[in-house]
Amino acid sequence: MITFCISTVLLLVGYFVYSKVVERIFVIQPERKTPAYTHADGVDYVPMSWQRIFLIQFLNIAGLGPIFGAIMGAMFGYSAFLWIVFGTIFGGAVHDYFSGMLSIRSNGMSLPEIAGKYMGAGFKQFMRAFTVLLMVLVGAVFVAGPAKLLANMTGGYVGVTFWGIIIFIYYIGATLLPIDKLIGKIYPFFGFAMLFMALGIAVSMIWNGVMPEMNFSGLHNMHPNAGKYPLFPMLFISIACGAISGFHATQSPLMARCLKNERQGRRVFYGAMVAEGIVALIWAAAAISFFGSVGGLQEFLKANDNNAAVVVDKIAHSWLGVFGGLLAIIGVIAAPITSGDTAFRSARLIVADFINYSQKSVSNRLIVSLPLFIVALGILQINFDVIWRYFAWSNQTLATATLWTVTVYLAKANKFYWITLLPALFMTMVISTYIMVAPEGIGLPSNTGYIIGTVCTLVALVIFIQWKLRKN
Repeated sequence: MITFCISTVLLLVGYFVYSKVVERIFVIQPERKTPAYTHADGVDYVPMSWQRIFLIQFLNIAGLGPIFGAIMGAMFGYSAFLWIVFGTIFGGAVHDYFSGMLSIRSNGMSLPEIAGKYMGAGFKQFMRAFTVLLMVLVGAVFVAGPAKLLANMTGGYVGVTFWGIIIFIYYIGATLLPIDKLIGKIYPFFGFAMLFMALGIAVSMIWNGVMPEMNFSGLHNMHPNAGKYPLFPMLFISIACGAISGFHATQSPLMARCLKNERQGRRVFYGAMVAEGIVALIWAAAAISFFGSVGGLQEFLKANDNNAAVVVDKIAHSWLGVFGGLLAIIGVIAAPITSGDTAFRSARLIVADFINYSQKSVSNRLIVSLPLFIVALGILQINFDVIWRYFAWSNQTLATATLWTVTVYLAKANKFYWITLLPALFMTMVISTYIMVAPEGIGLPSNTGYIIGTVCTLVALVIFIQWKLRKN
């Protein structure tokens, strides 16, 4: 358990120490009025307490990622712990903080509008289309997953289609209602429940589990199909929401429209990502601990068609009992549903910003939302595994684009841009290599993919340096 405890401490140190460095680089203005007051509309711009916003933000960004992604990432071995810890501290939390704070400084702008402000009109159009597509993919993915879990819980008497319709009906209501009427009231409860569930798993793991400790010999690729799934870049796509995720940058502006003071940004944006990193760490460690080894986890997943939901159900019921296990499964179902509806809400706001269409009336909100729901229904006809793989890559591509946007902002403002430039370069290497070597991508040999990925990363760096020189 030493590995797990040290990893947890490092994440907490990241919040209490590194987040203050990030905040100092941004330079907050506590006296400045936030969009929650300057643009108050009773629908999306609604002042709320930071504690409530923290829980909503945490639930919005969590979804299935820090649970299912961490379990699947643990199949690669103990390298997953390093990615969760250092990815969260230096990548994901920095990414979430700046995307949220830039939105506050830009009157609550959504991500594509922020990107256009610093990267130009052409990049803004790309980000608009790409982000809306990702949001619809998220909505579709987070309908299919919970619907399957609910169908299993009801013994198959009520099918996936029925539950999918129920979830969609809920999505419509959550997307159209003012943010403080439904999301603001029940999401803090679900957010607290998810944290409580993770804490219960952690305590049970420490009490019951025996987890082999990480060592340097265990940092190699332990995936059972290592040739097809090289550690780099596959691990860094498998574990997204527990380390860094572009989806978060679409959710931060939702909460940026509700914060009362810029001082609260560090707690909400950086803090929620650290909380998610801890949840991912707990589930990665629990999956290895419960089955005795990485190999034990791999064997169980192989016997259950690589279904991470079965792992969650097995661990929760064994360690938490029937009641605790039921609460855990409900948490696993609630998390993606609540991420899915805010994905549609975010897509609505992005489209509304693009066409400059007021969202104060319900009819206007419905006009924008309805086409998004229709497209999502169409995507649901595609095989779930295919949707998930393309969602994962698209998610990390958006994170990369966000990091480059923030880097340009920092450079223009003569601030320390290396804090996001280095993560941006790393993620550029990840996404370019992945699309070259992944089975669902081009499927090139790993060495060829590494060469192409390196070239793409160097080209991105050269373009940035040339822009920087011209700017000076």
